[in-house]
Amino acid sequence: MSGFFYGCAMRTVWWEPGAVCLIDQTKLPHTRETVRCTTVAETATAITNMIVRGAPAIGITAAYGMVIAAEAAAASDSVDLIGELAAAKTTLDAARPTAVNLRWATDRMLALAHALHERTPTAELIERLLSEAHAIRDEDEAMCYAIGEWGAQLLPEGANVLTHCNAGGLATAGYGTALAPIKTAHTQGKQVHVFVDETRPFLQGARLTTWELQDAGIPQTLITDSMAGYFMRQGSIDCIIVGADRIVANGDVANKIGTYSLAVLAQAHNIPFYVAAPTSTIDLSMASGDDIPIEQRDPREVMYLGGQLLAPEGVQAAHPAFDVTPHTLIKAIITEHGIIEPPFETNIRQIMQQPASSDEPSAAPAGS
Repeated sequence: MSGFFYGCAMRTVWWEPGAVCLIDQTKLPHTRETVRCTTVAETATAITNMIVRGAPAIGITAAYGMVIAAEAAAASDSVDLIGELAAAKTTLDAARPTAVNLRWATDRMLALAHALHERTPTAELIERLLSEAHAIRDEDEAMCYAIGEWGAQLLPEGANVLTHCNAGGLATAGYGTALAPIKTAHTQGKQVHVFVDETRPFLQGARLTTWELQDAGIPQTLITDSMAGYFMRQGSIDCIIVGADRIVANGDVANKIGTYSLAVLAQAHNIPFYVAAPTSTIDLSMASGDDIPIEQRDPREVMYLGGQLLAPEGVQAAHPAFDVTPHTLIKAIITEHGIIEPPFETNIRQIMQQPASSDEPSAAPAGS
């Protein structure tokens, strides 16, 4: 396992000359393989096929995909290079439509190219693009550690936390979003126990979150998705923390399918429901969750498990990969800048205007 970890984070996405390298998350936890993507098409396929998954990790991967496009371009000058990058952006953005970090990263890379291409030689522009992709990766790691510091303040000693899908190091540059407060609290010496939803149909909780928590030495209990209400009613859950693939202006959140059900159950049992995500996941261009595109994946992914057909041949299935949790069910959103509480429409915009120097997690915001 050591090849995938450095310090207290893990290597999820990294660059080698001419390639973006990924842990193949479809093979975990039993097989640990690295996938090298050397073309834009390979990078987009890795995103679509969930070799890499998790909104921040997808964004980092797409940023490196733009570097691959720049290096492979047959462009004779930087003006032509812009066209190659725009085409690559279209391909990468289409790989998974719900996670806003993907488009955010490709927008940022293309904007840099537009800003520099008229006065920068092509070779130098490619180097600047690579530096920008590295910066996106490094910034994500720093944001996740800050999310951990802020969110740990919400976890009392002995907290039992329920989480859904995988929003740990595998979903980010290496530390996590929803798992970051749990990891940080554990590092601080708090006794924390995690209930892990298996998260059908890809079992990100059962395969990935358990793997990460086990490596970190954090006590956990794996449950099926349908058991969550039972444990809430038993008083076994103190709070829920999930990640996000897109947070819109009013505070509605798109996350892995099943998140909305947990939020409804949490409200019914008076359990705080928290969302942890970097501000790169916030999309102010959309007014509400009704505007979020929901990825519809191959229904056969619901019918099969580990290559084994679960249902009768010919049965009809559906596979929306995400759902939307209304802001009215969310207690707070944990970001690298602080903890956002209702009214979300006002407070999200306020925190998005904060400069980077405001990230010191010395104390929770007033009212949290």
